[in-house]
Amino acid sequence: MYPEPIKKFIDIFSKLPSIGPRQATRLAFYLISSGKNSLTEASRAIDDLKNIKICSDCFFTHSNSANICNICMDKSRKKEIIMILEKETDLISIERTKRFTGRYLILGELAKSGTLDSIQKLRLSNLKNFIQKNFGALSESSGQAEEIIIATNPTTYGDLNALIIKKELAGFAKKFSRLGRGIPAGGEIEFADEETLGQALERRN
Repeated sequence: MYPEPIKKFIDIFSKLPSIGPRQATRLAFYLISSGKNSLTEASRAIDDLKNIKICSDCFFTHSNSANICNICMDKSRKKEIIMILEKETDLISIERTKRFTGRYLILGELAKSGTLDSIQKLRLSNLKNFIQKNFGALSESSGQAEEIIIATNPTTYGDLNALIIKKELAGFAKKFSRLGRGIPAGGEIEFADEETLGQALERRN
């Protein structure tokens, strides 16, 4: 029914989060009707994504010539306070509050099974190495971050994964905390407004 380029577009874009075949089809015809200039701009924007890098410290995206992102490069941020998040969009939502001045670790989307995959374990190992490098050899008085905030979503699965992450990092922080319940149970950090997230940060425990 569709020309081959449209079928290929629908096949690729329907696999994206929250899109699906119907939305991908609408998007394809919208772009076609927008004209060649719009198609060229969209194609260039997608092609430019190839230049995006992953920060070697927190695993957020960046386009710097260095290996780390602007947040990790910022010397004014408190490296002894670390927030662990699932997704890049969660980090963006937290940054919009302008109330968090520590550093981050993006772990990747967590499974509902309550298990960490190999990449997530490697990222936690990277965090452990960062803590040991910056705060000395692991002991009762050193080798610990001041605080690790486990900012998983306030769902049953989020709570379960928070416990697993805390167990993995046991001994690497003087204090572990969760975001306060300013976010409704079952909600997601990505979609919370700045004020709600700000209150959740202030009420963390």
